[in-house]
Amino acid sequence: MIQELQLRVLPQVAADSDNLRKYISDEHGIALSALKGVRILKRSVDARQRTIFINLKVRLYINELPSDDEYVHTEYHDVSSRPQVIVVGAGPGGLFAALRLIELGYRPIVLERGKDVHERKKDLASISRTQQVDPESNYCFGEGGAGAYSDGKLYTRSKKRGSTEKILNVFCQHGASTSILADAHPHIGTDRLPQVIESIRRTIVSCGGEVHFQTKMTQLLINEDRVVGCVAGKEFLGPVILATGHSARDVYKYLLQSKVELEPKGIAVGVRLEHPAQLIDQIQYHRKEGRGQWLPAAEYAFVTQVEGRGVYSFCMCPGGFVIPAATGAEQVVVNGMSPANRGTKWSNSGMVVELRPEDIEGNDVLRVLRYQEELERVCWQQANMKQTAPAQRMADFVNGRLSYDLPRSSYAPGILSSPLHFWLPKAVSSRLQQGFRTFGKQAHGFLTNEAVMIGVETRTSSPIRIVRDVDTLQHVRLRGLFPCGEGAGYAGGIVSAGVDGERCADMCAQYMANI
Repeated sequence: MIQELQLRVLPQVAADSDNLRKYISDEHGIALSALKGVRILKRSVDARQRTIFINLKVRLYINELPSDDEYVHTEYHDVSSRPQVIVVGAGPGGLFAALRLIELGYRPIVLERGKDVHERKKDLASISRTQQVDPESNYCFGEGGAGAYSDGKLYTRSKKRGSTEKILNVFCQHGASTSILADAHPHIGTDRLPQVIESIRRTIVSCGGEVHFQTKMTQLLINEDRVVGCVAGKEFLGPVILATGHSARDVYKYLLQSKVELEPKGIAVGVRLEHPAQLIDQIQYHRKEGRGQWLPAAEYAFVTQVEGRGVYSFCMCPGGFVIPAATGAEQVVVNGMSPANRGTKWSNSGMVVELRPEDIEGNDVLRVLRYQEELERVCWQQANMKQTAPAQRMADFVNGRLSYDLPRSSYAPGILSSPLHFWLPKAVSSRLQQGFRTFGKQAHGFLTNEAVMIGVETRTSSPIRIVRDVDTLQHVRLRGLFPCGEGAGYAGGIVSAGVDGERCADMCAQYMANI
């Protein structure tokens, strides 16, 4: 017999399978010998009160063995002789578009401007050593996209546009832990996600698709009002799923020059805020010992409104690192990541202020992008024209004081003291100051000089939307062009980009069937 239960248990019960089986046996009158398996379907931490509980949804296998498959398996067949579709970009949008095309019987040709995950890792390591960024191989460009080496968090609020469960199951099929199917905030870890991405690539290639690295798209091939391919060193023919990510600024500028309809899109800008992980554990779990033996590194989420704009935490990385995320010269940009065990001494998150297109002067379609570029250039100047990052203690920032020394930080290229309150745009700095005061009242101890702000966080999302038809997902004027994922302005993270990739593949298959 199979039975499902909702449980509310102490952390030490949830953390140990034997303890959990004994608890179920005692509380529900099921003999241990009859309980052949317990599978956790959903798991979340409830730390609202002094006594912390773990909420579980479990499936019990009583007098029968559990099935082997913990995830839904997707079949991928050979498509080597099938019509081809060009997928530009090997981030989550492009990779899941390619996998879905194989499901539907089409041959994906994936073009990626950066390197594969292993070669890319060498270029990331060199940033701290050389203080230089390879413009084609960095934390944003390369196999796996911006998420491959900047965390692998899979939490999304996007539920209406497609199956987020399908995306998680495909990740499991390619090597991710099945814990991501149960956790309220699933997370693969930046140390494990590259192997999963490599496994996805192997699936694409083994089914007859192609993946080309260091192959940068420079031109769309347009015949009247139809995209028939693209140029990336040579011509690749077929409809194009354009999934280039939120930092491919040269692509936006090319599209604008080619009179491809674009529109500015709101973003959020601010800083990375880094606390000692133990302090965040103590605050969130309401106890001096912090997480202790049984609890995970604590997370937080803050949001408020200041002068009509949102101020909020973004991409929280418990037990993580702050990383350099620039994609070119004269830029300093930061992001965050966590390894799978979330075991470092620090916890960080983006702390950002909502920015709308109307907040920036002018009517230039690229004005939000240019705002990003200018802020990153100013940050680079403040960093002495290196990848060291300007930083300020949190309470000093709120009180408008220079930090004469800085705490130890996880940011490998190094940090240097800088008056962020002075040179950040006033619309950003004043709102952050008020937001921090509010968050400090909501969580006692959060507003502290033990925390350091590291500038700047600007790559929260795409500053551009490539305008597409809501029904066909094709560009509003150019048939055969499917703007996809976060770079096109239709996703915000790994899972939502994967969902959008699958949707674009579905619409592309319909298009192919009718031409």
